[in-house]
Parts: sequence; structure tokens; C-alpha cells
Amino acid sequence: MSTYKSEFLRVLESRGFIHQISEPEALDQLAASGPVTAYIGFDCTASSLHVGSLLPIMMLYWLQQTGHRPIALMGGGTTRVGDPSGKDESRRLLTEAAIEDNLRGIRAIFTKFLTFGDGPKDAVMANNADWLNKLNYIDFLRDVGRHFSVNRMLAFDSVKLRLERQHELSFLEFNYMVLQAYDFVELHKRYGCALQMGGSDQWGNIVNGIDLGRRLMSAQLFALTSPLLTTASGAKMGKTAAGAFWLDAGLLSPYDYWQYWRNTEDGDVVRFLKLFTVLPLDEIERLALLKGGEINDAKKVLATEATALVHGRPAAEEAADTARKTFEEGTLAESLPTVEIQRSDLDHGLGVLTAFAEKAGLVASNGEARRQIKAGGLRVNDRAVVDDKAMLTAGDLSAEGVIKLSLGKKKHVLLRAI
Repeated sequence: MSTYKSEFLRVLESRGFIHQISEPEALDQLAASGPVTAYIGFDCTASSLHVGSLLPIMMLYWLQQTGHRPIALMGGGTTRVGDPSGKDESRRLLTEAAIEDNLRGIRAIFTKFLTFGDGPKDAVMANNADWLNKLNYIDFLRDVGRHFSVNRMLAFDSVKLRLERQHELSFLEFNYMVLQAYDFVELHKRYGCALQMGGSDQWGNIVNGIDLGRRLMSAQLFALTSPLLTTASGAKMGKTAAGAFWLDAGLLSPYDYWQYWRNTEDGDVVRFLKLFTVLPLDEIERLALLKGGEINDAKKVLATEATALVHGRPAAEEAADTARKTFEEGTLAESLPTVEIQRSDLDHGLGVLTAFAEKAGLVASNGEARRQIKAGGLRVNDRAVVDDKAMLTAGDLSAEGVIKLSLGKKKHVLLRAI
């Protein structure tokens, strides 16, 4: 049973969102005494967010649902720099026009999860370009930079990883953690924001902001991080050989999104129901009791509920119906040629070139496969292959144990793992 008094922390704890809190008792007391304003930052490196961004979005969702005010901070300024956390190499720098285009796409996603407005508990969408783009460099160094220790910054995992592997870390990226810390201070000034949330890899950056707020304003600020999410087999959430699983229907159809969740590994179903749906916990516990083949019913519930949050209930139910007709009635299996492959091939990773040329015979050679990839002609599970070094794994299997390979729009082969 939870020891937290505030509904906010009780909900986050019970659903598996909490990894670390800077001052848990003080934050719990603050959240129990009235509305807390909290934020999470999102860099604008693409025109949509993908499944990997869902966990922080759901944290903001539950923050608002339990009576508090969420801020979705768009990184219009910091995207111009690039966060080195978890990266082996520098990000490609984007133009201001590209960042603004990405901002428009990302903003639309948040309206599906948060209620925006002018009320005390209504969500706020802020953009750190509003203050970062106006900073005077010399003044910023004197007033803010002097509070940061290079020795301490070099000890952060995000920096150590790059240096130990002898990968370049630009001065531009090195400044990212200073700018993120300043965001926290600025949001406290503007909105009374007292809490920053994020993934556990952001702990050092968030603590920097807490320390800066104390030094500049004697403010008491808090950090709350969630676990870095991987599947039961250790794979990264949201990406497969075919690319990222986007939250924008224009980049990934509701049906493909539904299939992504339907293909969840058995060991992840209950955890993902808690994190990525709003089903009551007692209903999730009922689904957790399903064993054997019945666990597929829980996967369908997960797929439909997760899809409904992003694409709406009608689209989710249509996707579920399409999947039932296609797979359970055997339409796909009867109409497409099938090649059997060893499951061990996928366990070790099956190169896409080998899959299309040697296994499926859709192209005559690896060279032709490369040319088709460059031309956008090869697809895995109806999604374009963009990397000729990509590997097919068990994570690419559908719930029925097949991987669909396509050359153009009319030539298809199913790889069935045995």
C-alpha cells in the first residue's frame, strides 16, 4: 500500500511511473496541499512524437487528472542545440523553419491528452525559444554560467559516455544542460512551476535546474523521473527495423499503431496496460489473470485502449475490426505467399538485404535490394525500409508470427517463424 498522501504520487506509483524523486516527502506534502505546476520538455527534432514519448505524456495526463497543472514545454530553443543524453553522436542541426514546422505537428498531439485553457488547472504549452532566443551571451555567462561546475558536468553519464567512446561532444551540446536548467528557473518565474519530470537519463539535468533555482531565487524545486522503458526482451520502445512508430496518423495509420500494441510481448502486457492506458487498476488486474492463449485478449484490449487515446475510439475500434477480419479470418494468410524461416534467425537478427533477396526472393541480389531501399521500394510490415543495415528481429513479428515483406505495392511475401 502506498505511503503517499497525495493522489498524484499514489497514482504514479501504482501505475509504475516513478523511478526517483528528489525530496519525496516534501513533494508529497506540496501535492496534497493544493495544485502543483509541473513540466516536461520535448525537443522538436521531428514533425511528430513517437511511442517512446508516450510515457512522459501520460505523466502529464495523470498530473492534470489528479488536480494539478501541466506544462508541455516545446524546445524551440534547445532543439537548435541538441541534447547529448543517450546519444553517441551529435544531432543534425535543424533550421528555424524546420523546427517551427515540427512544433506545429507536435502541438496537435498534446491536445488529445491534455485540456488547455486559462484556468488554474488547465494545461499550458510553452516554448523555451521565447526566452532562450533573447538571452545576452555575456550576461548569461556572468549571471547563470558561473553557478555550473565543469568538473561536475563532465561526471554526468551523458557526457562520460561520449568521452569514453572518444566521440566528439561539441561545445554547443555541452551547453544544453545549462539551458535546460535555466528553463526550470524561467518556468518557475513565469508560472510558479515547482516540479520537472522526465526519464531517468534526465536526472542530472533536472537536478542542475533545482540547484540553479536555489542559487538564483532561493526556490524549492523538485525532480521526478520515470524508468527508462524497454520491452521484456530489452528492445527500445517505439522503434523496429522499419523505423519509429509515430503518434501522427499521417505518418503511421491507426491500424499499424493498433498492431504495434497488439504485438506486445507477453511479459509486458500488464505493465503497458498500466502505463499506456487509462483503464482502472482493478480491470487491469483482472486481465493480468489471463493465461496461455487468453493473454491475446488482454493484448487486444491494450491495443484498442492505447489507440483510442491517440487516434480516438472510432479509429481504434475500426483498427481492431480490420485486424480481426484480416488475421482471425485468415484473409492475409490465404492471399499472400509464405516462406518459413527459423526463429533463431530472428533471435540473432536477420539483415533486411538477406530477408528480401535470399529468404523471400523478392529481389535478385543484395545490390538490387540496396537500390530499391534508396528508391523507397521495400517495405517491412507496410512501412518503408530506410536503412540497408537494418535487422529484422522477433519484435517485427505480427501477433500471428509473420513478417510482411513488400516490393512496391503488388509483390508481397510473408516470413513465418517456426
